[in-house]
Amino acid sequence: MVYLDYDICGFDLEEALAMLPAWRREQALRHRAERHRRENVAAYRLLCSGLALEYGIKEQPAFEYEKGGKPSLAGHPGIHFSLSHSNGVVLCAIGDKPMGADIERLRHYSSELMRRVLCPEEVAKIEKSSSPDVEFACLWTMKESLLKLTGEGIRRDLKTVLQGCCLNFSTTVNLKSGYVYTICTEK
Repeated sequence: MVYLDYDICGFDLEEALAMLPAWRREQALRHRAERHRRENVAAYRLLCSGLALEYGIKEQPAFEYEKGGKPSLAGHPGIHFSLSHSNGVVLCAIGDKPMGADIERLRHYSSELMRRVLCPEEVAKIEKSSSPDVEFACLWTMKESLLKLTGEGIRRDLKTVLQGCCLNFSTTVNLKSGYVYTICTEK
């Protein structure tokens, strides 16, 4: 299941922080900007809500971290999740198989960034597209969701991330709300 929150200002931040377990509160407070603190809190709240709805888990989840830093649910090896946020919209994906998720607000992409992170075929695809900003966001969320699935994070050559890839990608474009997200799972 995919859960989204567009209203990260719709809760009292101090009250929400007080309700978090100490480790998550400390993580949220490491962010300097209030918006990033809110996104961090909102993502955890979405996870808690989703776990309660999907699995009947009422206690606040604790995380364990895999080798590359990918979080998993302590005590629940059969439940997988991925969190993402971008400029005030937050996503939480939860399911029964490993996954990675990424969400991005639609905005004009930088051609310099495009050439740094995309292979020549991907650049050509964007340049031919009638909606290059959307196409760039789709490719970017595919790459980042794959790297979240594998636990690698953005530590390898982004130009080659999708080459030879045999994973499942589910991309949603919401032009009205101005975002794109991709969920990546194993086949």
